Amino acid sequence: MPDIDPSTPKLPRANAYRIRMTVVSVIIAAAAGMGGVYGIGGLMRNAHAQAQCAPAVDLAKKIAPFAKGEVAALTMATAPLQLPDLAFEDSEGKTRKLSEWRGRTVLINLWATWCVPCRKEMPALDKLQETLGGKDFEVVAINIDTRDPEKPKTFLKEGNLTKLAYFHDQKAKVFQELKSAGRALGMPTSVLVDGAGCEIATIAGPAEWASDDAMKLIKAATAK
Repeated sequence: MPDIDPSTPKLPRANAYRIRMTVVSVIIAAAAGMGGVYGIGGLMRNAHAQAQCAPAVDLAKKIAPFAKGEVAALTMATAPLQLPDLAFEDSEGKTRKLSEWRGRTVLINLWATWCVPCRKEMPALDKLQETLGGKDFEVVAINIDTRDPEKPKTFLKEGNLTKLAYFHDQKAKVFQELKSAGRALGMPTSVLVDGAGCEIATIAGPAEWASDDAMKLIKAATAK
């Protein structure tokens, strides 16, 4: 039998039991707290997004050398991020969602007529859509004017910007959702998204999307 020092004090059974139960309670409370903050479903969704978006991060690394010149301000994704399933309306008032573009690379752009850099950027976005838009890529420019719904339509018509489909969100929820995701700090905002709805790159501010630099970057992002 092991040696026992008779001078070592022993805790009463009741005290020892209370200590053990306190420790167990703390552990349970911590686990419950984690579940309350994240939720089991939230943790599972996050793990799913991590797996889904790993290829987008790899692609961002691959095309990073193309983020130069006119598109040097692009910030390439360094961690997996699946964008919210943004909801907005088309020219007929039908609700559309970002998930409808699954399987295609998308350049999400938020713009407004009160935003001077946005207005200057729109012709370049229209040209980008005309040049590279198709089954593998589309510019999804979403207007967030909250007052006169005819104003952005008039702007596009007067500017002869006919290649871009008209999408809008008069409540500007898309901006708030991207802001909550840390991807909308001002206007305009553009996010390059892969076919799984994951961020490849983001830019806060305008870019010359009709430039050779931009065309090469988009081609690299959509290459198979």
